[in-house]
Amino acid sequence: MKHSFSFNFWLRRDVRSDKNEGYISARITLNGKRAEIATGFKIDADRWNVAAGGAKGNKEDARTINVQLTAIKNRINEIYLELRKHQPGLLTAELIRNTYFGKTGKQRTLMELFDYHNTHMQAQIGKDYALGTYKRFETCQKLVQAFMLHQYGKSDMHLSELNHEFVTNLEFYFKTVRSCAHNTTIKYITNLRKIIHLALINEWLDKDPFVKFKCTIKETKRDHLTEEELHLLREKTFPTNRLSQVRDIFLFCCYTGLAYADVEKLSPNQIGRGVDGKHWIFTDRTKTKTTSNIPLLSPALAIFKKYHDDPEAVNKGRIFPVTSNQKMNAYLKEIADLCGIAKTLTTHVARHTFATTVTLTNGVPLETVSSMLGHKNIKTTQIYAKVVQKKISHDMDKLEQQISTKTQADLKESAG
Repeated sequence: MKHSFSFNFWLRRDVRSDKNEGYISARITLNGKRAEIATGFKIDADRWNVAAGGAKGNKEDARTINVQLTAIKNRINEIYLELRKHQPGLLTAELIRNTYFGKTGKQRTLMELFDYHNTHMQAQIGKDYALGTYKRFETCQKLVQAFMLHQYGKSDMHLSELNHEFVTNLEFYFKTVRSCAHNTTIKYITNLRKIIHLALINEWLDKDPFVKFKCTIKETKRDHLTEEELHLLREKTFPTNRLSQVRDIFLFCCYTGLAYADVEKLSPNQIGRGVDGKHWIFTDRTKTKTTSNIPLLSPALAIFKKYHDDPEAVNKGRIFPVTSNQKMNAYLKEIADLCGIAKTLTTHVARHTFATTVTLTNGVPLETVSSMLGHKNIKTTQIYAKVVQKKISHDMDKLEQQISTKTQADLKESAG
């Protein structure tokens, strides 16, 4: 790894003194970043050789100063060469200065912090964390490391080097070099923020680089199926069992609001009788760990009964033979084409459909929908309510046009 390194002395004028004198300071410059050292020596400005970076003349005090400055320069060069040999990826002007002053205590790095966090998270997969959550942080670590190589030419940085500029540069990198959408960028940065919070609470970092950075998610369009599209899916006959199974599992999610992770792990012991004597789902959401109790509507109950003895599902101790999320989404695109549905179907569209078309549109109270979806905050559910309100507004506009047209026709007929 190449470094641009320089070291020189300069005279800092003493503004508190009426005399024409100043303090001799040393400046370490590495890859454009600076760190300064106060030598403790003071000299008249007329006796300072700017070009040579030393005291002029052969007087004893001048010789003494120059000998000391040479010793400092030699020591700094030794430190630079030693650190470049053993810690090239972490070498900074600040590290050279701290080493010179004997401040060689353990400085944690960003990649060490990621490793610490991710190792602990990996050990808790299936307990406090889902595998998908761990993989997201693993991906975040790789992307942040790629950013540091791109922006700073090194694969790791000390936590003390992180600042607001680092965060804003990272945001710019995600949006330009990586071509990430705004919300994707913010999700990656939010993951990094959680890592940094760990360093703050453990007192490995003094200042929060995120203190002035706002992580704001933009509201996006949430596709959902209409009642007509749901009917198309229910009635469609598919050429392969593979597509039929994916359609059935997708429809089950449309009528229960389960996310992919929750329907994939759904087991027989999570289906029971509710206070009304009917079949209910009793589960905790994988993502939020919140309780989600959902009565099975008749279409969902029919699908549940259809698969109650499926060999693949029974062998895994599950309700359905669910394939990977990636394959599910690929098959759903094929299903959408066969049904003539001009929407990008994903497993999450089913959850949106339950919230809008199946429940809120049919008058189910917002609080009830929020509980069934397992939302921690009802504000999350209100996003779906806005979608329903827009649909109602659109339908009412169409009705208003029909009434207006009919009224005008009646007026003309009366006038005639």
